[in-house]
Amino acid sequence: MANGGGGGGGSSSSGGGGGGGGSSLRMSSNIHANHLSLDASSSSSSSSSSSSSSSSSPSSSSVHEPKMDALIIPVTMEVPCDSRGQRMWWAFLASSMVTFFGGLFIILLWRTLKYLWTVCCHCGGKTKEAQKINNGSSQADGTLKPVEEKEEAVAAEVGWMTSVKDWAGVMISAQTLTGRVLVVLVFALSIGALVIYFIDSSNPIESCQNFYKDFTLQIDMAFNVFFLLYFGLRFIAANDKLWFWLEVNSVVDFFTVPPVFVSVYLNRSWLGLRFLRALRLIQFSEILQFLNILKTSNSIKLVNLLSIFISTWLTAAGFIHLVENSGDPWENFQNNQALTYWECVYLLMVTMSTVGYGDVYAKTTLGRLFMVFFILGGLAMFASYVPEIIELIGNRKKYGGSYSAVSGRKHIVVCGHITLESVSNFLKDFLHKDRDDVNVEIVFLHNISPNLELEALFKRHFTQVEFYQGSVLNPHDLARVKIESADACLILANKYCADPDAEDASNIMRVISIKNYHPKIRIITQMLQYHNKAHLLNIPSWNWKEGDDAICLAELKLGFIAQSCLAQGLSTMLANLFSMRSFIKIEEDTWQKYYLEGVSNEMYTEYLSSAFVGLSFPTVCELCFVKLKLLMIAIEYKSANRESRILINPGNHLKIQEGTLGFFIASDAKEVKRAFFYCKACHDDITDPKRIKKCGCKRLIYFEDEQPSTLSPQKKQRNGGMRNSPSSSPKLMRHDPLLIPGNDQIDNMDSNVKKYDSTGMFHWCAPKEIEKVILTRSEAAMTVLSGHVVVCIFGDVSSALIGLRNLVMPLRASNFHYHELKHIVFVGSIEYLKREWETLHNFPKVSILPGTPLSRADLRAVNINLCDMCVILSANQNNIDDTSLQDKECILASLNIKSMQFDDSIGVLQANSQGFTPPGMDRSSPDNSPVHGMLRQPSITTGVNIPIITELVNDTNVQFLDQDDDDDPDTELYLTQPFACGTAFAVSVLDSLMSATYFNDNILTLIRTLVTGGATPELEALIAEENALRGGYSTPQTLANRDRCRVAQLALLDGPFADLGDGGCYGDLFCKALKTYNMLCFGIYRLRDAHLSTPSQCTKRYVITNPPYEFELVPTDLIFCLMQFDHNAGQSRASLSHSSHSSQSSSKKSSSVHSIPSTANRQNRPKSRESRDKQKKEMVYR
Repeated sequence: MANGGGGGGGSSSSGGGGGGGGSSLRMSSNIHANHLSLDASSSSSSSSSSSSSSSSSPSSSSVHEPKMDALIIPVTMEVPCDSRGQRMWWAFLASSMVTFFGGLFIILLWRTLKYLWTVCCHCGGKTKEAQKINNGSSQADGTLKPVEEKEEAVAAEVGWMTSVKDWAGVMISAQTLTGRVLVVLVFALSIGALVIYFIDSSNPIESCQNFYKDFTLQIDMAFNVFFLLYFGLRFIAANDKLWFWLEVNSVVDFFTVPPVFVSVYLNRSWLGLRFLRALRLIQFSEILQFLNILKTSNSIKLVNLLSIFISTWLTAAGFIHLVENSGDPWENFQNNQALTYWECVYLLMVTMSTVGYGDVYAKTTLGRLFMVFFILGGLAMFASYVPEIIELIGNRKKYGGSYSAVSGRKHIVVCGHITLESVSNFLKDFLHKDRDDVNVEIVFLHNISPNLELEALFKRHFTQVEFYQGSVLNPHDLARVKIESADACLILANKYCADPDAEDASNIMRVISIKNYHPKIRIITQMLQYHNKAHLLNIPSWNWKEGDDAICLAELKLGFIAQSCLAQGLSTMLANLFSMRSFIKIEEDTWQKYYLEGVSNEMYTEYLSSAFVGLSFPTVCELCFVKLKLLMIAIEYKSANRESRILINPGNHLKIQEGTLGFFIASDAKEVKRAFFYCKACHDDITDPKRIKKCGCKRLIYFEDEQPSTLSPQKKQRNGGMRNSPSSSPKLMRHDPLLIPGNDQIDNMDSNVKKYDSTGMFHWCAPKEIEKVILTRSEAAMTVLSGHVVVCIFGDVSSALIGLRNLVMPLRASNFHYHELKHIVFVGSIEYLKREWETLHNFPKVSILPGTPLSRADLRAVNINLCDMCVILSANQNNIDDTSLQDKECILASLNIKSMQFDDSIGVLQANSQGFTPPGMDRSSPDNSPVHGMLRQPSITTGVNIPIITELVNDTNVQFLDQDDDDDPDTELYLTQPFACGTAFAVSVLDSLMSATYFNDNILTLIRTLVTGGATPELEALIAEENALRGGYSTPQTLANRDRCRVAQLALLDGPFADLGDGGCYGDLFCKALKTYNMLCFGIYRLRDAHLSTPSQCTKRYVITNPPYEFELVPTDLIFCLMQFDHNAGQSRASLSHSSHSSQSSSKKSSSVHSIPSTANRQNRPKSRESRDKQKKEMVYR
């Protein structure tokens, strides 16, 4: 085979192509067998040569005619090549084989010599040690000297070799930037060399090429020079040279690099084994990991499978392409067939898939032999890899992309408890049409993919909502949702979880993860338990001044219920104010018509016009109500040091400043703009408020660019209506006589007795043991409690704590005088109440009756028919799987109370309703009846008339509370009669606070101030330290904190406003109360059947929020109002308050107890009151 490949076996001496026998070269003019494309000159030259050869030896040609055209080497006039067409494939293959086996031989020889040298040195060392021992220490110094020199030389040599090896290791290591660049560059050049192979595969297997004219050969040469250098670095850095020599990447270099240098030397190229470069694709996943593109195990596994499959496929196709286009060597390369590389790729795919169409198949023996073995491995790989690849692709997260921020549009991230219910409630409120152009995109992040219903909900809001699957605990997922550029992050809690503390811990961990990733992000999170809010203060980057807020559901829920104890129905009104409700118009004159008109009102904020500057708050409030049809209840006041505070109905001492932010109750945001656009010069004579729009008058607009809903909260003090805190500006001090501390407060400062907590916000007493406040049924029955609050609590030793402190704190606010505090009696399991007592033992006037709310004997013992409010709570609501049964205990207790009957003789005892007398009115004067905090029936003979508020978990269970209503089970909670009447409350109504707080964080501060009785961040920090209120001595600063308004109910049946109660207008009442007593009215609590012409026995009432000016009043109405703190109201009872505070009597009788009066005493009401006061002084129960 010295002459390469030609067909035939002739003996002509002139032949340059005969195989073995030197037969003549038969140059065919048709060269499709080799896929050659020769130019015209080459074709004519070949034809001429073929004709000459045929004529010189015709006989030989006819005898030795081959079966197919011979494989030839194309010869061009420009490329000096072997004119005889001799093939040199063996030279290319030999260069690779010599390199591989030569290097392998050298490595093995080196290892053998090294091993022998080590053995010899080991034996010599032992001999020298023996000589050293025999010769003694004197000769040892002289003999060891040359040995030490040799060891130093060896150490120097080893140090130099180690340095070079370490340098080479650093160069190829992916742990350094240089190494990563080098590894990526080698991979990229390997792919480039593979692309060149794809291009060259369209040429013959072997052809003559000039290195200086062939551009692809030059590029391939440059690549392989780089590969050679990189091979040297790898060789130096390798610890085990033998294993390195046998690596796949090394074998690829052996069979691809040397043939390129042979090509340059021989001026010809051989396609050969260059397809082995496809094996470099196996490292594709490693490269992507070096570049931090692949981070998840699934993605790494997928890329690994794909790279192995594709590289094996392309490599096998290259081998088939080589042997099929070359032919079998023992057949003199005559049985070749012309196949393109991509046809071979196709052949390998149909072979692996066991389809085998038969249109393309292997003809050579080498090709068929290879296919026999390949189909075994290829079929196994296809059967295992392809299904796994499909599974990985199929299991790829549908919502695993990244959020792309839209320029000019903000986005928020919502995470936590993502369910159909929580998301639908959130979106319904967040995207409500009454909000002024919500240009915010909502990005939900949750680690569980949404179900079909939730997915459909996302699709309905696809223009403003996106969902991504992931966890906020994973920084990679936080980067995907662009948390660093988000406007805020909202965390939803599972209100119905079995373990509230675990749910709070999960949300706190979410806050920690988000704050750790981006400390400046604003976070609004829901919390279930009040005591867990303290853990948020441990997060260094948590800062409520920057807008971070924690909405504690237990705190607000119990706070709403507590306010209903002071003004029944207030919980419904406040819940409707911060929830977005669409207006539902009803033509019929029913109670639903007036209720729904009030439901459409919400809380908004807007900057006040410069026309209001210098006016007092009541004046501006009256002007807004009468002329602008707006109800302003509070303002954000900036003190001299630019710290802003929210003041609720501050009174006539305060003058409006420029840029003051007002809090309004209105039906939509457009109406509130009137307060900003109002101009006295242009709008003074306008009667239609809709015509009040922006005028052309010059005004201060320095605050016009700011968003009214997001007033910079950097230095906001969230202390509600505390006007005289130590840090307040002197401008806020009232100088009218009403604000001068009364005699009782002066005595308090002198008496060195702790009556309030250290902040002055709540009434306080020394800690009491629970045994001292426990009443037995007989003890309770021997006393007559009245005007008190009965709390029916279901819970046991294993129940989750609901935080009763949040219920008691608003009822012990310091803006009540001590004699105005309602006694609180808990009826429930003593085991549960013992667990709650640690947070309750600092509050006065608290008693416990061990028992069950389902026992009528216990209820009668606490005089439930004489209470101001009965609260029904349950701590066992979240331990039941069936949601419809979660409220069974509360419903049963409510129905049990309503079905009770009472003796009419008890009705002679009138409840001591904790009312108030407006400033300037004499409480004892018969002409000026007190303004009742709660209008009570003269006698309660049936439990239906007992004021009750029941907490529900499941909204749909509200239908079971009232058996005589006609509420549909699918009716929304706020449309049901129990909710409208204020007798039912569900925690779900608090979901709206999330979106309300995002758009205006002042709303949450306002709600908390109204509901909690004055909880401040300072107080929360104190509770976080000690988990209890700390008593403090009364100082002018702490006593000044009592000067804050509170919610009450104004009775129209008698008193100074009785003349307006019979057919008067609500607007007249509003103006009279505001001008005369600085009381701000904001709603009506009306009998359900008051609109009927015929009298009704129904005592149910419903809430009307912010009625219009011309709304007609009826005598039985109760008016919701914000009243000022009355310093003089406690003077007449100073001695009583002091005695009650300082008394340490262990008597177990109520502070509101009364003996049953005689019939004669009923005719003399003032005398009866004095006797009751005397009894209360003597029989104090603490």
